[in-house]
Amino acid sequence: HVQLVESGGGSVQAGGSLRLSCVASGFTYARYYTRYCMAWFRQAPGKEREGVANIDIDGSTRVADSVKGRFTISADNAKNTLYLQMNSLKPEDTAMYYCAAGLPRCTWFHSDFGYWGQGTQVTVS
Repeated sequence: HVQLVESGGGSVQAGGSLRLSCVASGFTYARYYTRYCMAWFRQAPGKEREGVANIDIDGSTRVADSVKGRFTISADNAKNTLYLQMNSLKPEDTAMYYCAAGLPRCTWFHSDFGYWGQGTQVTVS
């Protein structure tokens, strides 16, 4: 059974930093999804789930315009771990952040991602 487990969330003041981690287990499937698209999404109360960043099988990364220049996505394939480095946090970044594993080609659509973590809360005051 594939599991994605996020950690690293918390409460910080505006301007602070956090690094989120997502560890994949269930090796057979985790290996596949880690080698293809992995992504971070977030959802704030009353808002739709939105893509934050993703990384392709070739290591190519993309971040949403709203976080460009502040957030960086990376992966350590040997550890089956996905990261989201978040700097210069703003109150509008407050949301539940989810790790997701999807199809070989990355998209911004959450429906294209079949595996999800439980989420980790990020609160910026």
